[in-house]
Amino acid sequence: MRIPWNESVGLVVDVQSRLFPYMYDSYATQETMKTLIAGLQILELPMLATQQYTQGLGETIDPIKNALERGKKFEPIEKTAFSCLDEPSFATALEETGRRFVIIAGIEAHVCLLQTSMDLLAAGYVPVVVEDCTSSRKANDKHVAVERMRNSGVTVTTSESILFELCRYSGTDTFKSLSKLVK
Repeated sequence: MRIPWNESVGLVVDVQSRLFPYMYDSYATQETMKTLIAGLQILELPMLATQQYTQGLGETIDPIKNALERGKKFEPIEKTAFSCLDEPSFATALEETGRRFVIIAGIEAHVCLLQTSMDLLAAGYVPVVVEDCTSSRKANDKHVAVERMRNSGVTVTTSESILFELCRYSGTDTFKSLSKLVK
């Protein structure tokens, strides 16, 4: 199944200041996530972001917030449920995009991403988890979560793969911009 850009929306889940520093390989995950966000913006995809219990876990980390703010105000959706779909304001925002492919990055893979992906599947969406843009505190928790998601029918990919799949053609200005971004 191909993932069409005009039916896709980006989702960044809970990349927050009091939790993210404890993620396995957090710096590499952050840098890859920034590249993914920039690429999705080049492709002009709508973007959604969540924050889990902001009072306790803090705001979205500055590098990700700054990447998401390009050209518009950063307005994360506050949630306390682990699954994004259990937050009514998120479910409404997603529905309003009119898109059914949800390209997911964020933390933690074995909690919020796993539960969100399963609920998206059940609701008729196509969750696409960008593996190199996710993490958990323990590497094995991430590994097992990604395996479970894949076995349940969630599409698992990498940041570079999804960007070029959404682009579809070389030789275009979009392709040239994406190529510079991933180098």
